[in-house]
Amino acid sequence: MSDQEKLKILFLCTGNSCRSQMAEGWARQLKSDSIDAYSAGIETHGMNPYAIRAMQEAGVDISSQQSTNVSDYDNVPFDYVITVCGHADEHCPVFHGDTTVVHKGFDDPPKLAADEETDEGKMQHYRRVRDEIKAYVETLPYSLHRENV
Repeated sequence: MSDQEKLKILFLCTGNSCRSQMAEGWARQLKSDSIDAYSAGIETHGMNPYAIRAMQEAGVDISSQQSTNVSDYDNVPFDYVITVCGHADEHCPVFHGDTTVVHKGFDDPPKLAADEETDEGKMQHYRRVRDEIKAYVETLPYSLHRENV
């Protein structure tokens, strides 16, 4: 499939530090033949080191990805914007053209891990959400077409 035939998908969350970064990494790893993946946040919080580590454990390197603000992509004609957290869904900006916005929320690993006392305890939350995001990305792009029929 040529780059022009690939779906341009933006994964959007609040800070573009964890969930949307994981989704972009999985899409690049698993679906690069059919998806041109991006991620951004309503704000930028920098890359989450636990997210990087959880993805590395699964064989996906997201360490070179950058925390990006959604406004940086104002001129990109996305086919789909997938919001991966409730805040991003509620505050999603308007996208021009034929962009379809889909919400698929995932738990927030930093919030879940906040009360954990050990590094391993924190990582369990990141691993679970990483695996849930992978399972969702594996359904793309087919599930997007079904959701919008």
